[in-house]
Amino acid sequence: MAEEENTSGWDAIDQAAQQLYGEQEPKHYGTAIPYMLGGPDPLDGISAYAVDTPMPHWHFVTYGFSELYGKEGDDASRSGYGFELTFRLTRCENESEPPAWALNLLQNMGRYVFNSGNLFQPGDYLDANGPICLNSDTLLTALAFVEDPDLPELNTPNGSVQFIQMVGITCRELEMIQSWNTRGFLAACESYMPKYVTDLMRNSYADIPSVIQATERGIEEDGSSTAFLFIQQLSWESARKKLLQKNIPAKLQLGAQQATLLASILRSRIAKKATLSLIGPNINIVFEAGEHPSLVETEREVRLTVNQQAVLEITEQLRPQAGSFQVPSLDKLLIEIVPTQIKDQEGNVIKTIG
Repeated sequence: MAEEENTSGWDAIDQAAQQLYGEQEPKHYGTAIPYMLGGPDPLDGISAYAVDTPMPHWHFVTYGFSELYGKEGDDASRSGYGFELTFRLTRCENESEPPAWALNLLQNMGRYVFNSGNLFQPGDYLDANGPICLNSDTLLTALAFVEDPDLPELNTPNGSVQFIQMVGITCRELEMIQSWNTRGFLAACESYMPKYVTDLMRNSYADIPSVIQATERGIEEDGSSTAFLFIQQLSWESARKKLLQKNIPAKLQLGAQQATLLASILRSRIAKKATLSLIGPNINIVFEAGEHPSLVETEREVRLTVNQQAVLEITEQLRPQAGSFQVPSLDKLLIEIVPTQIKDQEGNVIKTIG
């Protein structure tokens, strides 16, 4: 007689959902061919529960980021990656099946984690660089991650599992989160987005006065939680000294799309004596607070020490338009802003910033 398969991790997730939804049988979507055997989907399964409060919505729960069967990893305290994702999406009247795009989105998150090794944590955010539902008119182009409000952390035979909920957000909301922090911003929106249910057709909360005020107050009190800013259009040219000619200062070049956001985060981080690292394809630029501005270069990193005066000289000139300006406090550092081209899925330029 074959030995019965150990499904203790899977069973623990089932039990957590059962405590929340009783005997409701979820819509469950498994994978025909396991990922390790060449199947296209990394997650073993996704369940979708039909929920009526605080509004009709689907509550998706993944199976596959944690260890669903026997214990395989070396970390006894954590099951697999230590989390499963959840997602709440508005449900139309008489909608009997959840939309396929939402299942695909969760599987895409699985591919991202399995291929990159980057894990999600509450407080994270991710720019989708386009609508989270392809070919839709939604304003939601990014995702925020927060603790699921109804599913507490689990202790399973394979270790702990945290349920992290994805929340669809707009580009401008993402910028507010980057200038402050995810949890604070989502809390400011909670009365408009109870349980953090994603609604593809909603307007941006970035224009609501109470959200704006909460964000401004949060930035002033807490600073920005964004310690790293990934900028594709980032380059550095060292200063050059020429005989019989005036010296050419160092040049920092970045895309216009990031200019306003960089100004906001830089002010916020340095005011709290926190560093900000700009991560580019070939160079890292680190801003740190200090009394005396300075510029120190190594092969892979440039470290810029800035005081309030230097921050003012930089941020007052950072605008989303092509041009250049000097920073007197930093050896006449030249900052050049170049146009950013926004492209669609096929690589066609649909918008130019700057």
